[in-house]
Amino acid sequence: MASSVSAAATGTCFKPKFPVSTSCSSLDLSSISSSIPFKRPSKKPNISCPLQTLSILHLSKQSPIYPPSPTPTTKHPNNTSSTEKTQSQQWNPFQRAAAMALDVVENALVSHERQHPLPKTADPRVQISGNFAPVPEQSVKHRLPVTGTIPDCIQGVYIRNGANPLHEPVAGHHFFDGDGMVHAVQLKNGSASYACRFTETNRLVHERDLGRPVFPKAIGELHGHSGIARLLLFYARGLFGLVDTSHGTGVANAGLVYFNGHLLAMSEDDLPYHVRIIASGDLKTVGRYDFDGQLKSTMIAHPKVDPETGEFFALSYDVIQKPYLKYFCFSPDGKKSPDVEIPVDGPTMMHDFAITENFVVIPDQQVVFKLPEMIHGGSPVVYDKNKMSRFGILDKNATDASGIRWVEAPDCFCFHLWNAWEEPETDEVVVIGSCMTPPDSIFNECDESLKSILSEIRLNLRTGKSTRRPIISESEQVNLEAGMVNRNLLGRKTRFAYLALAEPWPKVSGFAKVDLSTGEAKKYIYGDQRYGGEPLFFPRNPNSENEDDGYILAFVHDEKTGKSELQIVNAMNLQLEATVKLPSRVPYGFHGTFVSSKDLEKQV
Repeated sequence: MASSVSAAATGTCFKPKFPVSTSCSSLDLSSISSSIPFKRPSKKPNISCPLQTLSILHLSKQSPIYPPSPTPTTKHPNNTSSTEKTQSQQWNPFQRAAAMALDVVENALVSHERQHPLPKTADPRVQISGNFAPVPEQSVKHRLPVTGTIPDCIQGVYIRNGANPLHEPVAGHHFFDGDGMVHAVQLKNGSASYACRFTETNRLVHERDLGRPVFPKAIGELHGHSGIARLLLFYARGLFGLVDTSHGTGVANAGLVYFNGHLLAMSEDDLPYHVRIIASGDLKTVGRYDFDGQLKSTMIAHPKVDPETGEFFALSYDVIQKPYLKYFCFSPDGKKSPDVEIPVDGPTMMHDFAITENFVVIPDQQVVFKLPEMIHGGSPVVYDKNKMSRFGILDKNATDASGIRWVEAPDCFCFHLWNAWEEPETDEVVVIGSCMTPPDSIFNECDESLKSILSEIRLNLRTGKSTRRPIISESEQVNLEAGMVNRNLLGRKTRFAYLALAEPWPKVSGFAKVDLSTGEAKKYIYGDQRYGGEPLFFPRNPNSENEDDGYILAFVHDEKTGKSELQIVNAMNLQLEATVKLPSRVPYGFHGTFVSSKDLEKQV
């Protein structure tokens, strides 16, 4: 769901100098026939600069809009001739010949692909139309119009990640494939500012310099024989030194977390990227972050920070080779634990997990990676109906996986887990998540409508059995995706969850405050043709006796006027407290967080 499912689909592990108002249906792909220059990278890119889904997207038929970026850091692809001349002067004759030959191969591949209709899950005219379309960077704008009063307790920066392709797609494209862009609203003493910047990943920097996309798109392109051809083409360019993959290939478009002085932008196909919020409220990419050389593998986009201990917990998965799954954690001061290899039979989609006070809860579900499916013309991301879903319960401080306890949970696929806690009196771990059916419809086209049912899953550690129940009654059932609980209670029993109303799918028409014990769902609706994304809960006071004492922050877009705003809603009574009018459109996106003014001062 574009505005809700986290980006997670960015988590497949292969893992806009835009022409103005260009229709995808009229792309002149033949223009690619000219040889595109590449150069051998002589050193690590200088990453400076400012700064998950969709089953079948039933969006408007308008074509994506690709506005030119007003910032000098983003060069327009139509103005790259001088750059290309500089690059071509650095080629040796062998590289020139290789570049020309590989461009001919790519042209033939694109020509072949255009003869076949794209599925809706890979058609850019569907995936990035309307307010799913990308926007240019926006330098910081201060003194934004505010209706109502911003609560005094909200001091800091609300930030949200999302997919925003730098270049217009030339072939298949899934919404999760876009380059990461962070949108930031600084709230200070009742006033507000806004900025949005690309996260300057190695991939983005490389493609911006070349003036075209060259890295394979994990979901939109890597399917069937053409997907294999694109992988081989990419590896060949790397072999000849025409592209550099040594510093990562990820898009950093899904999750955001603040930990130990670092704001991290993440997708599970790479290391995280360190993004700094500067004093003006603008954003700047510091670079790819390996925790001072400690992290040697990718990391999923949904790490967990324990609110009481300050520890940071994460997973890493690999779709090619063993170990397919690893668990690790960091102390509050950033010291990494040894990797714990988790025994799973094969590479599995592992977008999210949960923590309790003493355990990590690891889902091993039925959406898996089967690369040989590409040989048969299919997608490498598939639903394995013969696999038994299960949850692994592991001590947080485990040094190996010998003590992991697996509890089967038939036909259970949760893309996101909102919370988990222990109930010692019954020897159960309670997991709260949204169970999706069909499980792989985020990635593969299907006729069945997607459902995302908020569920309580009980894992009995004594019997090894599980139970599952929908939290909301059948008569009141709605699709709920993207959201959170009060993060001060993460891993502990919570009463409320705040979740996006993912209807009409994949848009978000509002959010629901759900009482997890009674199933009561109080809804806040954005209004006619107004849609948003993930609701963020901001606690008014960490020591408050009331769990819901706080505010909901969410971007909202009016599709009638084309205007976007930040809404601040009282979480206790669901009354609108304030609205910040934003200077430019904010596309539907993925996950966000809030960095307090105190944490801003502690940034590295």
